[in-house]
Amino acid sequence: MLKQFSTLTIVALTLGSSLSFAPLAKAEEILCQQTLGAITVDNVKVPEGKTCTLNGTRVKGNVVVNRLATLNTSGAKINGSIQAEGAAFVNVTSNTTVDADIQVKQSRRTTIAATRVNGSVQLESNSGPIIANQNSVGSDFQVFQNIGGVTLRQNRINGNLQCKANNPQPVGGGNIVAGSKRRSMCSTVKIAAPAINESQFTRLTTPILGSC
Repeated sequence: MLKQFSTLTIVALTLGSSLSFAPLAKAEEILCQQTLGAITVDNVKVPEGKTCTLNGTRVKGNVVVNRLATLNTSGAKINGSIQAEGAAFVNVTSNTTVDADIQVKQSRRTTIAATRVNGSVQLESNSGPIIANQNSVGSDFQVFQNIGGVTLRQNRINGNLQCKANNPQPVGGGNIVAGSKRRSMCSTVKIAAPAINESQFTRLTTPILGSC
């Protein structure tokens, strides 16, 4: 009986060792320095000093914008985040959707317009002008330590609007904010009364003086 068990064990081990397993699929990274159309890719990296345009492109992962690079999007669908540090220009517009966050740090120009961001927007230590118009943001909108000017108009922010140490102070109007506005720091950004579901929003009809 012992001999039979050993034989079966050896057969099982031999069969197991002969099985071949397909390698796990790895997410591919596209180095984008041209225009991508209505295709689906995994991750996108914009190399230093290059320009990438996503025109109706679906990105299953993240978009990373390197130093002095430019990103343009139009009608793109990004399942992850847009991350830029030291970029020349981040231009996210025309019904683009970002399922996670937009993070732009130590960059020059930034424009976010007519875009849906299901996560947060974080704009920090940028030297050039920042424009954010007619966006829907699912979480917080943060503008910290920017020195090129910040304009926020007609954005719907489901989290908090947070400003800190910007020079000059952010300006704009017609924004709807579900959370707090940090009024002492975002006082120069006018908040509009919500058109619907008034109970979920607080109303700021006049700016309160303070530094941002």
